[in-house]
Amino acid sequence: MRIDEGGRGLMGRVGFGVAVGCAVVSCAIAVILVGRRARRRRQWGRAVAVLREFEEGCSTSIGRLRQVVDAMAVEMHAGLASDGGSKLKMLLTFVDSLPDGQEMGIYYSLDLGATNFRVLQVELGGRNSMILRHKVESHPIPQYLMTGKIEDLFDFIAITLQNIIDKNGVAEHNPDLRRELGFTFSFPVRQISSSSGILIRWTKGISIENAIGKDVTQCLEEAMSRRGLNMRVAVLVNDTVGSLALGHYHDEDTVAAVVIGTGTNACYVELTEAIIKSQGLLTNSGGMVVNMEWGSFWSSHLPRTPYDIALDDESPNRNEQGFEKMISGMYLGEIVRRVLYRMAQESDIFGDAAHFMSAPFSLRTPLMASMHEDDSPDLKEVAKILRENLGMQDVPLRARRMVVRVCDIVARRAARLVAAGIVGILKKIGRDGSDGVATGRTKGEFRRSVIVVEGGLYASYELFREYLKEAVAEILGEEVARNVVLRTFEDGSGIGAALLAASHSSNR
Repeated sequence: MRIDEGGRGLMGRVGFGVAVGCAVVSCAIAVILVGRRARRRRQWGRAVAVLREFEEGCSTSIGRLRQVVDAMAVEMHAGLASDGGSKLKMLLTFVDSLPDGQEMGIYYSLDLGATNFRVLQVELGGRNSMILRHKVESHPIPQYLMTGKIEDLFDFIAITLQNIIDKNGVAEHNPDLRRELGFTFSFPVRQISSSSGILIRWTKGISIENAIGKDVTQCLEEAMSRRGLNMRVAVLVNDTVGSLALGHYHDEDTVAAVVIGTGTNACYVELTEAIIKSQGLLTNSGGMVVNMEWGSFWSSHLPRTPYDIALDDESPNRNEQGFEKMISGMYLGEIVRRVLYRMAQESDIFGDAAHFMSAPFSLRTPLMASMHEDDSPDLKEVAKILRENLGMQDVPLRARRMVVRVCDIVARRAARLVAAGIVGILKKIGRDGSDGVATGRTKGEFRRSVIVVEGGLYASYELFREYLKEAVAEILGEEVARNVVLRTFEDGSGIGAALLAASHSSNR
């Protein structure tokens, strides 16, 4: 054999070997790529499975919502029958008359919240003029006063009140005039009259031990007296009662008020004869505003998931405020975080960022709302919030869409449960159209019912509002829903307390 023929044979064998080697490598790469794609599909499938399971657990079918409506009405009856007979406390407010537009003069309100308090001055001009003007000042509560003594807190408030009156009270220089104050105090109290109540416990970060068991009105009036401030607490209410008062001032068909913010509550006007636990109670109007404390409502018909159970188990008030933990701003963002954290543990759709989502309450509800309402094609706001608030870099678009879907499920469930609660109130007072008798109709027509709905969650979360209104119409049906009006007012609780001070004033 010639050398050149041998060389060509050797080179052919080498070439063949190289080709085979390349083919093997290519096949190996292909196997790896296919394996990775299969793994990604499995990982994505796990995330989808978590989502579907959660969505099924949060189901709020019309049938289930009507069960919640019935349960709410039943619990309201039970709470009115006896103290401790229901999860709903159904507290008497002793407010038996609401502002009607006849009030005149200058009145004040103090709205004590968790980290600040607001002082409002409201000037009323009677039927033809209504509210002439109002001024609002908000002041932070120093941290040291939130854990000190009640005298120190109310002395601080009284000093601020005095300064505001000195600055704004030009029109009422008469030193002998006793000014009337509406006191909005949104902490649990046992009301003993329309203007006084015993503090049961603090919430929202305030912890002043020597105030428990004391009449908060007396404590405030003593502080005002120490400052030489000639002012009387004419009415003590929570924020829902203040909102109801403002609603009724503008529209006499107002029958209830709901606040959906960091927390949640509702109140409504009840017939005195229906308050069985206070037999013999007499009012001039034949009715009374009842503070439901509906955050503590519970029913087996509520769509509770393992995430809700875990949140409750880890909360400082376990087995309490069950309804509130499913619908209020304090908790919605946390529920979303728990679902996303489970997805991150079950899959790699968020990369290796699972640990960034492990901190409880690291995703606040306003951020959840912003992600939910992001309508940009590539969900830029979602990416920004995940990056800046949870440290999650470069989350893929389809994973961002998954985040939005979780937000939607949580918000929709909450809004529809609130709607069921509202219809439950209407059912209790015979305005849901279910009986079609005198309480629900007037001369063949359904009676108009106005519900005041306030609170930061409701006011700032458009999709939440849309879901709520949609569910109210769905539960009631078109004919009845046309006569149910949801209204919102600015500074409702504060202005409403001043209006109640006017309607309960000793100067009238």
